[in-house]
Amino acid sequence: MAAFANAADNSATTATATAATAASAATAKAGAPISGIDTQYIDASVRPQDDFFAHVNGKWLKDTEIPADKSSWGTFAKLRDDTTPQLKAIIEAAQADKSAKTGTETQKIGDLYASFMDEARRDALGVKPLGGELRKIRALKDKKGLPNLVAHLSKIGVSTPYGIYVAQDMRESTQHTTYISQSGLGMPDRDYYLKMDDAKLAEIRAKYQVHVEKILALAGEKNAAAQAKAIVDFETELAKVQWTRVENRDPVKRYNKMTLAELSKLAPGYDWKAAAAAAGVGNKLDTIIVNQPSYFAGLNEVLAKTDLATLKSYFEWQLLREYAPYLSTAFKDENFAFYGTALTGTTEQEPTWKRGVATVEGALGEALGKLYVAQHFPPERKARMEELVKNLVHAYGQSIDNLEWMSPTTKKEARAKLAKFTPKIGYPDKWRDYSKLAIKRDDLVGNLMRASTFQYNYRIEKLGKPVDRTEWGMTPQTVNAYYRSTMNEIVFPAAILQPPFFDMRADDAVNYGAIGAVIGHEIGHGFDDKGSQSDGDGNLRDWWTAEDRAAFKARTDKLVKQFASYSPLPGYNLNGELTLGENIGDNAGLSIAYKAYKLSLNGKPAPVIDGLTGDQRFFMGWGQVWRIKMRDQQMVNQVKNGPHSPGQYRANGAVANMPEFYEAFGVKPGDKMYRAPEERVLVW
Repeated sequence: MAAFANAADNSATTATATAATAASAATAKAGAPISGIDTQYIDASVRPQDDFFAHVNGKWLKDTEIPADKSSWGTFAKLRDDTTPQLKAIIEAAQADKSAKTGTETQKIGDLYASFMDEARRDALGVKPLGGELRKIRALKDKKGLPNLVAHLSKIGVSTPYGIYVAQDMRESTQHTTYISQSGLGMPDRDYYLKMDDAKLAEIRAKYQVHVEKILALAGEKNAAAQAKAIVDFETELAKVQWTRVENRDPVKRYNKMTLAELSKLAPGYDWKAAAAAAGVGNKLDTIIVNQPSYFAGLNEVLAKTDLATLKSYFEWQLLREYAPYLSTAFKDENFAFYGTALTGTTEQEPTWKRGVATVEGALGEALGKLYVAQHFPPERKARMEELVKNLVHAYGQSIDNLEWMSPTTKKEARAKLAKFTPKIGYPDKWRDYSKLAIKRDDLVGNLMRASTFQYNYRIEKLGKPVDRTEWGMTPQTVNAYYRSTMNEIVFPAAILQPPFFDMRADDAVNYGAIGAVIGHEIGHGFDDKGSQSDGDGNLRDWWTAEDRAAFKARTDKLVKQFASYSPLPGYNLNGELTLGENIGDNAGLSIAYKAYKLSLNGKPAPVIDGLTGDQRFFMGWGQVWRIKMRDQQMVNQVKNGPHSPGQYRANGAVANMPEFYEAFGVKPGDKMYRAPEERVLVW
């Protein structure tokens, strides 16, 4: 074991950092695995026993500036930034391909990007591309026309007070059904409208109303100030009746099956039959899942007391808000001034080409992804990942078997669910068909409206059809991963399977601590406070004994308390209930990844590389994955709206619960990372 495993002061840590630097040359010889740890970022002045995150990443934190066009900067953002030029090269090759025939994916990729990059044309057009849509809104004669207008705006990607969509039935996952959910705010969350005692949110509220006024004025509205106030007042009324983010995390409470007649009784002032027909589901609709019943009762009252002129102004604003980034420079800059600078603290917009790449990804994601994986995702990376996943699932099964707090009855059900997990790695087996999407080189806004309508119809047309279990919810070039309960699947796109998450050259320790813990995290979502309410077939079903569920809740309540004690900014503590699912994922994922790492050694001792033991490299792999710096405005945004804890708390919060971390780094009472055994939380 390396020196700082039992270190009690800075000198021991310094010695280890020096040893790591000296050892790197020895481990770099041909064929020898590398540690995969960015030892140049270790801050020897911070003891791992006091702040593990700062120890692993301290020099990076001190020396790194957040780029002007970013609200935060870290491993995820850098990997996305490294991937973007690769996508740009693919897109520009498509744009330059003179042989690409109309209707091919090459033509569509190239022409969509070209339409975005033509800023001179956008400046010449101003708000004209939205002229037809603005006239439709302004022509609204009475509230009876609202269902048709809402459906139309929803199809072209505009936010409205409710959204109708088709997805798997959460209680019968082999079928699709129709859902309806709250929507329609221009700021990120109801708290931005309602928290009157929060000075930062009050400042954003004031800036938001000014921003709405400026956008309306750019669109030619002569009474923009009065309209802006009416719009913000209307959105505030919506916010008052909306469910909180914590309430929306409960899948059982959100599952309220009703007939249209029952929905009409709940909210009698609105023509829900017309709404369903306009949304494209009316002729197939027997029942609808109402996510937030009390919201729709409240919405009924809000709409009844709001005058038609205000509603028209609101829909006009929402249209302009959605498309402002794709209009003239004046619209684009004003949109960024609020949604970039005021909300997240970002001082510069990304270069036009980066925003162009993001636009192509948004509309033609899998068409671009198909080309990306062909060039940048070698088959051996997928094979190595498949092995890691098998080991993680095996370790998870062993962990379930050994849980002292869970009964054999519930263990049997948990094991059955684990056996039905479907891993998807790299890219889909079947690619999305974009043949029905028309893209024109000189029609950016039209392209985006057609793309949104294409995506809307793609989902609506699923109603009455078999569930396609080959489908992906992320593109291969996305630096992320996910678990979907109705599919009971864990999905790892190609782009995240790169250092520091996954390094083909590295010893297994860092890979298990990094991508292994990510895999474990996603498996963990199947057994977090939400996912554990669904079974192996993806159906909401209570498969727990009452005693086991109570024991589970006792453990997760400790996690709520632990993370609620963290305060990244004065007056802003983390919301332990909002972040609970992700914190359970981290807690389980890291613990299971450690078990899988030990299994991978087959009883052999781990090598010491760069002066670090296998266990130390495992935990440091985890610590460096969450390397991040965040602007204060974005931190407020993250704390208020994000289901994930900020990176430093994910790094430190998870390891502080693991006995193996204490052993690896010699953490003792009195150290700042120390938590008494009775305070530590191990869920799975």
